[in-house]
Amino acid sequence: MTMRIHFPAVLAALALAGCVSLGTPAKAPALLVGLSAEHPAAPGYAMTARPAEAVLVAEPEADRALAAPRIAVRLDDTRIAYLTGAQWVERPSRQFAGLLAEVLRAHGKRLVLQEGDALPAGGKRLGGRLLAMGYDDRERAVVVRFDAIRRGPDGRLATRRFEAREGGVKPQAGPVSAALNRLANQVAGEVADWIN
Repeated sequence: MTMRIHFPAVLAALALAGCVSLGTPAKAPALLVGLSAEHPAAPGYAMTARPAEAVLVAEPEADRALAAPRIAVRLDDTRIAYLTGAQWVERPSRQFAGLLAEVLRAHGKRLVLQEGDALPAGGKRLGGRLLAMGYDDRERAVVVRFDAIRRGPDGRLATRRFEAREGGVKPQAGPVSAALNRLANQVAGEVADWIN
């Protein structure tokens, strides 16, 4: 009896085996971390404004360490590790942009747009670079650092660095995630005051 092997079917089965675990499932992180506004815009929020009063919040750029799904831990000037037991629900730069937009809405002074929306002529654009959103093991501190870039309707640029830190935080998922949300809200509030 001759056995014939159908190679495309074998290759398809092997490819499927790489995507689906038939054994013990991978261990999920103990905690998924997200950012939320401490004082969001009220239900029924609405805003009508002239184009010059609009601001578009763009997702900030970030280094690869902050693009990973895990919370970065700075060990020293050159080494980075990741916090065990916690994982970002979405990349932190995107979450920070959403938080910043919500805080700006809650301030109620500008029509707030986000990436994907068209910025009307005369509006401002807010972007920048997220430099830190994690844990600094040297100082036992949680740090959020953001270099904001504001572009006005005339094309002029303004930059400013914002930073908030909280020391004495244990390097554990719960305390670190709570501090990250507090500090991100603090920075977002300072940016909102600056942009307005």
